[in-house]
Amino acid sequence: MNGPELQEFIDRYNDAWNAHDVDAIVAMHTADSVFENHVTGDVNVGREQIGDAIRGIFTVFPDLNFEGRRQYIRDDLVVQEWTARGTHDGMMSRGGVEVEPTGRQVEYKGMDVIPIQDGLVARKDVYSDSITLLRQLGLTDIS
Repeated sequence: MNGPELQEFIDRYNDAWNAHDVDAIVAMHTADSVFENHVTGDVNVGREQIGDAIRGIFTVFPDLNFEGRRQYIRDDLVVQEWTARGTHDGMMSRGGVEVEPTGRQVEYKGMDVIPIQDGLVARKDVYSDSITLLRQLGLTDIS
């Protein structure tokens, strides 16, 4: 998959994320797909685990929205930069630490690396600015 076909696919995928349509997102992954957040260390394998992880994200940030900044598309590979915005309205757990909802608005940047196999997402590797996110939630003094 490349060119206009790949662009149409990734546009539908991103639209499903912004619509919080977990079933549509998961259906666009291969059965053995890997969803890895390289900042939190979370690795989810297979559609069921990926669906659970995404539902968890939307529980913590129920209004989460992604604005695309740049995309690089070539030969069954998408690399995209984005800005995420949302409200911390759900319990967040990171590294065994639970964080009560703060009600704070967050805005942070990130990037996905998404290889495509047989017309579906084979992996989604997420790299995001966790320091900015934690600072906005009042969880770090790092400035």
